Amino acid sequence: MTTKEGTKKINKGKQVVIAATLINFMTGMMYAWSIISKALVENHGWSSKEASLPYTVFTVAFPLAMIVFGKFQDAKGPRIAGLLGSVLVGFGFILSGIMLNPLIMILTIGVMAGAGVGIITISTIPPAIKWFHPSKKGKITGIVVAGVGLSALFYSPLGTILVSSVGVAKTLLYIGVLVLSTTLFLAWRLENPPEGYDFDGFKSKDDYVFSRDVKWREMLRTSEFYKLWIMLGLSSSAGLMVVSHISSIASIQSGWQAGFVLVMIISVFNSAGRIIGGIVSDRIGRINTMRVLFSLQAANMILFRNANAIPVMIVAAAIVGLCYGAGFSVFPATVGDYYGTKYFGFNYGLLFSGWGLGGIIGPMTGAAIYDATGAYGPAFLVSFALLVISFLITLTFRKELTNE
Repeated sequence: MTTKEGTKKINKGKQVVIAATLINFMTGMMYAWSIISKALVENHGWSSKEASLPYTVFTVAFPLAMIVFGKFQDAKGPRIAGLLGSVLVGFGFILSGIMLNPLIMILTIGVMAGAGVGIITISTIPPAIKWFHPSKKGKITGIVVAGVGLSALFYSPLGTILVSSVGVAKTLLYIGVLVLSTTLFLAWRLENPPEGYDFDGFKSKDDYVFSRDVKWREMLRTSEFYKLWIMLGLSSSAGLMVVSHISSIASIQSGWQAGFVLVMIISVFNSAGRIIGGIVSDRIGRINTMRVLFSLQAANMILFRNANAIPVMIVAAAIVGLCYGAGFSVFPATVGDYYGTKYFGFNYGLLFSGWGLGGIIGPMTGAAIYDATGAYGPAFLVSFALLVISFLITLTFRKELTNE
């Protein structure tokens, strides 16, 4: 490859990463769900469970769609899959705004938007990492998924302003129109590198250990897959519990009504954690990084349980965002390490179904405990126990994959 040709392809890869990151930014509106959920309870008479259920169904539909459409993305490419996901997310929110009803929202937000975001996720990570050398797998994954974390910086104040000025129904409608129009444009820019592409314009180093491309049936015969699946599900439940209830947690534990500020703090550290986690895992290994994340998050659950002062709550929220966000770069990079990138869409979709487990445990545990006791303390203890289990599972990995 000539220098000119190499530069052209590198620039194309950067364009794909930018488009993928912006798509994830636009479809990260669910990180502001606690604001909408609170308004549904206070202004429309919904129960906490009714307001949490669309979010819970979303977290189940999200990974299921990654499984169903992962193979479709591998075969047809990211562009077509990305366009389909954009339509589902946009119209899911538009229809929710038109028909504001607990049962209907399970379908529109939970199923439609959840499936759409799942399709978009599985359409943005694979093409991005395929354009760059495997030694940058964690970094590139972190950049792409950082868009989701940053989105709460946009959707949190936007949701707060819209809900207070035009109500929940129009808020959902306006968000749907915005997402649909922007993501359709960006999804058209997604594409895989050409056949035989040499990473970053140079041939791979002879001493770099490449993972062979493993199909899903063979992947399911490895014990590592099931360990990763359980760790992803259990560890993500803690972050999901806090993210989905943060406004109510702030109000109950500290009397602070500006819960949207914590949403923004979580967003900043969530996004930073995705990039930092990816870069760190490239340096010290994926499993070692997970051990650090699980330990820190477990200790933080105890801190959050006793967080009554606003400054302490801010610190605890920041740690939640950092650790939860880092998982979104470390786990997909681990899949690429162990099972290659050719079948990454379907393979990562299967693993990410574990996140759906966390989506059930986290938000619903928090809601059920709050409805029963009027507090979130026991929910933090449950999260602590699950994170300890996740850490113990990391000790069963006998060898850390490296780039040496």
